[in-house]
Amino acid sequence: MTVQTTETVPATLLRRVAVPLGLLGGVAAAFAYVGTVDPNQPGHYPACPLLQVAGIYCPGCGGLRGAHALVHGDLATALGANALAVVGYALFAVGWTVWTVRSARGRPPGLRLGRTHLWALGAVVLVFTVVRNLPFGGFLQP
Repeated sequence: MTVQTTETVPATLLRRVAVPLGLLGGVAAAFAYVGTVDPNQPGHYPACPLLQVAGIYCPGCGGLRGAHALVHGDLATALGANALAVVGYALFAVGWTVWTVRSARGRPPGLRLGRTHLWALGAVVLVFTVVRNLPFGGFLQP
């Protein structure tokens, strides 16, 4: 015997993926804005306070320029502006895709980061930040 529900499958599917789609809309709007308003032109975005005060590149320095280059299809320039940010954008895309597919199938997100993952991520960010500020790490500077 089958149980009939009053909801249709598309409405249920839309409800399941509403949050991932909402997040995608926000991220797409942010990237559209950065793609339109060039961060290479002074005066559009605030400068990095760490760079202004201490003269040190933070892990995010060059991230907006990298996003602008990605929006315009220039991967080499994006990697040159901030390679870590570009990798982060790619990891976000993969994580978002997994989350959306699992949500569409009615499963929990399945993205679980343990302490080891978080410590490793912190270590990568720290090493990236230190190396980009050393003389031999000039290739990582924006």
